[in-house]
Amino acid sequence: SAGQQAVQGRRRLIGCRRRPRRRRLSRSRGRVAQIRLIVGLGNPGPEYDMTRHNVGFLALDQAASLLGINSFRRQFKGLVAEGRYCSGRVVLFKPTTYMNLSGEAMVEIMHWYKLEPAQILIFSDDIDLLPGMMRLREKGGAGTHNGWRSILQMTGSQDFPRARIGVGAPPRGWELRDWVLSRWDKDESSHDIRDAIQLAAKAGVSFLEQNIQITMNQFNILSRPKKQKAETVEDVSGESNAEHHS
Repeated sequence: SAGQQAVQGRRRLIGCRRRPRRRRLSRSRGRVAQIRLIVGLGNPGPEYDMTRHNVGFLALDQAASLLGINSFRRQFKGLVAEGRYCSGRVVLFKPTTYMNLSGEAMVEIMHWYKLEPAQILIFSDDIDLLPGMMRLREKGGAGTHNGWRSILQMTGSQDFPRARIGVGAPPRGWELRDWVLSRWDKDESSHDIRDAIQLAAKAGVSFLEQNIQITMNQFNILSRPKKQKAETVEDVSGESNAEHHS
């Protein structure tokens, strides 16, 4: 049937060798063996849906589709969904604290599931990558990204695997805040950005069954980012929790 073919396709994508057992997932703390968390960063609300700021949310939606997960609930200051992959569990998460407070939500969900940073992959936008580029890293600093700055400050760790989706630097005359909160779907580069979102989602699914090094080797070669120098912009730190960079 079409449904069976879809399940088989997802299993091939993840690399499963047998059909996962169907059973109720326990939300109890302490019973979370072989668990991975995939997080998409962004801002809540329809006004932000197609902004450069929210490509992390879109990549998480794509990963959820690939995994056949479609039921989210409100918890941990965000939207969370659970599913199974091969022999383990996967949790998908969108913080809804606004970007600058993403660390508050991350602390809560990591504490509940007793997760270490290495068990987590985070999707985020990156102005230092050309539109449509995608780069995986095993760990790193926050750079100019306020969402990452909040996560690193609140958790005390830089050891989070991440998939950075290029949205490009602001053109001359744009403030950085306005650029990251502007829509990308009508731009000439919109097709490239869609491709990068899809590639990040596929890398996220790969991360569930393989370590980050193998996933980096497989997917970074498919998208070779180049640094793009941003125009000089005004410091916009602290003006809005929805802002991206400072």
